[in-house]
Amino acid sequence: MIISNILRKLLASLSFYCRNKKISSKKDDKIRNEISLRITQKKFDNKNLNKTHLVFNSQLLSILKNFNIKKFLRINFIQKMFFLHNRLFVFWELQELKKNRNWKFYQRLLIEDDVGDPIRYFLYPKSSGNQINHVYHLNVLSNEMGLNLKKNIKKIFEFGGGYGCMARIFSKINRNIKYNCFDTPNVSLLQYYYLKHNNLNVGFTKNKKIFLTSNFNKIQKENNLFIANWSLSEAPLNFRKNFVKIISKSKYVLISFQEKFEDIDNYDFFNKLRTKLSKKFQIKIIKNKFYKGNILFKQNHYYFLAKKL
Repeated sequence: MIISNILRKLLASLSFYCRNKKISSKKDDKIRNEISLRITQKKFDNKNLNKTHLVFNSQLLSILKNFNIKKFLRINFIQKMFFLHNRLFVFWELQELKKNRNWKFYQRLLIEDDVGDPIRYFLYPKSSGNQINHVYHLNVLSNEMGLNLKKNIKKIFEFGGGYGCMARIFSKINRNIKYNCFDTPNVSLLQYYYLKHNNLNVGFTKNKKIFLTSNFNKIQKENNLFIANWSLSEAPLNFRKNFVKIISKSKYVLISFQEKFEDIDNYDFFNKLRTKLSKKFQIKIIKNKFYKGNILFKQNHYYFLAKKL
C-alpha cells in the first residue's frame, strides 16, 4: 500500500506544469450542503459489498461528511479505485484513438474538466489518463461491435459509475441521453457532486437525465447500452445474478474485468455468461492489449463485448 501510494505521487508529479481552474466557491457550497442534507436523511446499506468496497465506502463517507471533496481526484484512495493518471499504457491507448477515423469526434470527448482537480495527462494535457482510458473503452466497443455512438444510443445503464466520468463523456455526445447509474449511496453522492458541478441534469429521481440510484427496484430495465467497467467483476457473485436480466435486455454491452478479484475467478464467470447469452447476442471476450494491472500486481484484464442479434 505504501509503495503504491509513493509510486502514484511520483507519477502525478510528471504533470507539475498543468493547473486546473478554480471552481466556484458559491456553487460548491450549495452542492456540498445538498449532499450533507442527503447524508442525514439517507440510510446507508452496505450488505452487497465485498471487503475492498466496504473499506472504500467507509473512507468516502468520511470525506463527504467532512466536506473534503473539492480536490477529491487528488486523494489517494479515490485515485486507486476510480482515477488513472500518468500511466504509460494510456499513451498507447491515446495513439490508437489518434489513428482512428473518428479522432476529431474523440478529441472533443477527451477534454477534461476542472472539477475534482484532476491530474492532467503529462503527454496530452488537454485530457487526463482516466478520460483517455474511458474514451478508449468506447472506441474498442465501437470497432468490435460496429456501434455508432452518435446515433445508436438513447438509454444507458451503468453498473458502478466511478465518480461519473463515463456519464459526463456521454453528455458530450448527446445531452438528451437517459443515463441511469447504479452505485452505492456514498458513491452516488460523489457522482452528484461531480456531475452537478458540470451543469448536468442529474439527481436521485427518474425525471432527471442522469438518474443516480442504489435501489435495484428503481433501475432502467431496458437499455441501448449496459456498461460495467471493473465494477460488476468486483461485486459478490450472488449479487451479480440480479443484473444478468438487465444485460439480456440491452442492445449493446461493454464490460471490463480483471481475471481474478479477491477469491473470485472472473474469467470463468464471464465465459459462463457468454454461454448463457450466446443465443441472443454476438459476444466477444477480448484481452486488453495495453492494461496488465499495476507494477505490484499484474494480471490479465479483458473486455466482454456484446451486440444483440
